[in-house]
Amino acid sequence: MSIAETETATPAWRQLLGYVRPHRWSLLAGALLSLVTGATGLLLPLVARGLIDDLSHDRAITGAVLAMSALVVANAAVGALGSYVLTRTAESVVLGARRALSSYLLRLRITAVDRSEPGDLMARITSDTTLLRAVTTDSLVGLGTGGLTLVATVVMMGLVDAVLLGVTLAVILGAGVVLGVIVPRINKASRQAQDAVGVMGSSLERILGALRTVKASGAEHREERTLHEAAQESWRQSVRAAKWSAAAGNTAGLSMQIAFITVLAVGGARVATGAIDVGTLVAFLLFVFYLMSPLQQVVGAITQYQTGAAALTRIEEALRLPAEPAAEAAPLPSPGAEPAALAFDDVRFRYADDLPYVHHGVTFTVPAQGMTAFVGPSGAGKTTVFSLIERFYDPESGVITLDGRDLNDWELPRLRAAIGYVEQDAPVLSGSLRDNLLLGNPEADEDALARVLKTTRLDGLVARLPGGLDTLVGHRGTKLSGGERQRVAIARALLRRPRLLLLDEATSQLDAVNEAALRDTVADVARTTTVLVVAHRLSTVTTADRIVVMDAGRVRAVGTHRELVTADPLYAELAATQFLATADRARP
Repeated sequence: MSIAETETATPAWRQLLGYVRPHRWSLLAGALLSLVTGATGLLLPLVARGLIDDLSHDRAITGAVLAMSALVVANAAVGALGSYVLTRTAESVVLGARRALSSYLLRLRITAVDRSEPGDLMARITSDTTLLRAVTTDSLVGLGTGGLTLVATVVMMGLVDAVLLGVTLAVILGAGVVLGVIVPRINKASRQAQDAVGVMGSSLERILGALRTVKASGAEHREERTLHEAAQESWRQSVRAAKWSAAAGNTAGLSMQIAFITVLAVGGARVATGAIDVGTLVAFLLFVFYLMSPLQQVVGAITQYQTGAAALTRIEEALRLPAEPAAEAAPLPSPGAEPAALAFDDVRFRYADDLPYVHHGVTFTVPAQGMTAFVGPSGAGKTTVFSLIERFYDPESGVITLDGRDLNDWELPRLRAAIGYVEQDAPVLSGSLRDNLLLGNPEADEDALARVLKTTRLDGLVARLPGGLDTLVGHRGTKLSGGERQRVAIARALLRRPRLLLLDEATSQLDAVNEAALRDTVADVARTTTVLVVAHRLSTVTTADRIVVMDAGRVRAVGTHRELVTADPLYAELAATQFLATADRARP
């Protein structure tokens, strides 16, 4: 399983109470209505006994019939109202759990996301939370109301005839022993069924996330088998859980049938000896019939709780993943804010304890304002520099400072509010083009939006789109070209008015005309903002104010293009492969 259990698990019942506590009063109201429903049902056998007595003594039965009719109608009406209140409360519990879990997942540390399967996390917020609906009504309320009704019924049966009560309890005790064997198996099977749902969700997310690659590789049938196997395993575990649940329910039903037959036999003998009259036997048999409902309710509550406990455990596992502290969003820098200064001092970092180091004592300084380019072979650790600046990860040792202040001393929202970040793959979210542009600054006005559109040469695209800025871009921006997605990502970052702009291969998919335009834009931005770029293109590197050459997780040289092309062999080799002019390398 991808989510490690590193802390002592909270008991499922305590987790459930935590979700239910905000809705305790409505839950209590529903429970009381259920108890009233049970109480009206308990009166029916007593009224029936009185009716039989009236018939046997030739007395009028009109009053007894009216009383029974009134009890039946009241039982149905109160039961319907109680069911509505409980169902509504259960839905509110599910809503609260989904809100809490979704908010927490959005704050997960990137390290936790790296170790998890997105499809499995989605299953926890959809499938697992849905099970809280049943566990709230069937388990929590069912156990309470069913248990109280069961006790009240047993008391009433004892008042009618203690001997027949003893016979009934002996049969129920035998059923309880059988249930004690079955219930743990329900918990285990339910947990495995929910885990299988998570695996199926992970498989589906994996395939849909790379569907073009799957199709281009002709791998549809292989991946189809993977999906079908996951679905088959989910089905198998769910059927297994259903089997044990059905066994538990049938055990309760069978015990009541045995109890009825036994009571009928023993009670008949007692009537024959004159120990009790027929009315008492009929009343007791009605109580046995009535006992079936609360008993099955209690058994159902226990079995449903096992399923809910498995879901609650999976939810708690997600809520124990490392997450960033909750904090209010910080305001974006005001127009004209001072650019940021950055420094790395002997930074060492690796993505996991069992993986090699990516950074081996990285040290460099970036003054406020201007453009700094990071170059080096693939795997040198360039993109990791940006991830550490954004505090997606924390270094194992060393210090990173922004404006002379350790990044660990910055509040995360305030730190990230100062930074604009364009990722290497320039992700675009499903929704409208406007939504994507305003993702980082929803308060941006139309003038600012128009300026950025013009700057990034997106104004022509907007004019061509049928819905303009309100055109839907499709899942992950599939309706846009790679270059258009990159320009959207750059525009989104510029709208944040960042003090520090991070561009990770931000122009790799642009044509020469758009790249030249955006290169000029970045140069203009660098006059008032600190710009860091990871780049391989000659045009970007040569225009940088300084270049940081990285190799195997270390900084080997810092300087300008003209300085490095003659002073650093690795840079000279990279420059040669980038078709740098010999004259450029020969210049002093």
